[in-house]
Amino acid sequence: MTGRHGKPLGVAVVGYSFMGKAHSNAWRNVGAFFPDTPAVRQQVLVGRDAAAVKAAATRYGWADPETDWRAAIARDDVDVVDICTPGDTHAEITLAALEAGKHVLVEKPVANTVEEAERMVAAADAARQRGQRTMVGFNYRRVPALELARRLIAEGRIGSVRQVRASYLQDWLTDPAAPMTWRLRKESAGSGVLGDLGSHVVDQVQHLLGDRVVSAAGHLRTFVPTRPGPNGPERVTVDDAAWATLETTNGVVASVEVSRMATGRKNALALEVYGDHGSITFDLERLNELQVLEGPGGEAAGARRVVVTEPHHPWVGAWWPPGHVLGWDHTFTIQAAELLTAIASDTDPAPSFADGLAVQKVLGAIEESAGQRGGRVDVVHTQP
Repeated sequence: MTGRHGKPLGVAVVGYSFMGKAHSNAWRNVGAFFPDTPAVRQQVLVGRDAAAVKAAATRYGWADPETDWRAAIARDDVDVVDICTPGDTHAEITLAALEAGKHVLVEKPVANTVEEAERMVAAADAARQRGQRTMVGFNYRRVPALELARRLIAEGRIGSVRQVRASYLQDWLTDPAAPMTWRLRKESAGSGVLGDLGSHVVDQVQHLLGDRVVSAAGHLRTFVPTRPGPNGPERVTVDDAAWATLETTNGVVASVEVSRMATGRKNALALEVYGDHGSITFDLERLNELQVLEGPGGEAAGARRVVVTEPHHPWVGAWWPPGHVLGWDHTFTIQAAELLTAIASDTDPAPSFADGLAVQKVLGAIEESAGQRGGRVDVVHTQP
């Protein structure tokens, strides 16, 4: 599979900061570790600051810098548009890129509102008929240990799942003097930690279980109401922490907690899945490990530590010799490979925009519940 005129697929990444850097690393390395995927060309890196995006393009290996995303997606040498911008621009850029005939990868959460996500799903459905592919960047689906966990659950290795405990805790906002950023403004971020980290947690709950959340009851809290802004103190208009109880179609109950105020926790996505015959637990700060308990056993029973670094484990064979660990950055390279494979095989990649919409509906229900002091809110899914 090649791009237009029989050349490698030209990629444009919109956004050059944190996520833009991670995605640039993935596009630079994907062909080296997944040589059977279509060849790509790092064509355009887009950012608003001309000097900064030029420097980043040179550093990350992009052919051209650009300050106008509309100009980038209009280029004939761009086949894939990878959107790494704040959430308030996801829908606009995605819809324009699909209209221009491009494949699209958009960072999570797919949009800031359910309405925007629904428009994106409709556009993706129409684009699919033209051979275009779309994906949401829930990169933790590409952690080999979590994919192994999903497979074990699907195989019934821990029995019927009854409950899940899920949390994602960070501490980068614990200092009240930490400066204001776009992530703390509702107009750009949509929500605070709920959308930023909660979207990952909700996606993992639904993905690991192969199930949908059908109700939510939640609470939000902003611990630091103002932050130092460029022109003085500025009001924080999103949440610092969120809690929710979720219930799925199959009656599984999930307890969820997310926070950017958890002192001492750096990037702690923790998942505990409890079935009637066993359990699986995972901690992102030990990314290559699972704790797996199958059956109650005897007097020496207990969970076993599974180090997910063997060639037969999901995606691991593309990387290093057995026993050599992978890191956070590898998930983005695997994600790029999965999208390229879908483009080449003319199949639908996952997670889809419909998956992103399903997450957005749960986040919206948690926000609605928080506005009702924690009352239960139903989540209605119209997509399969």
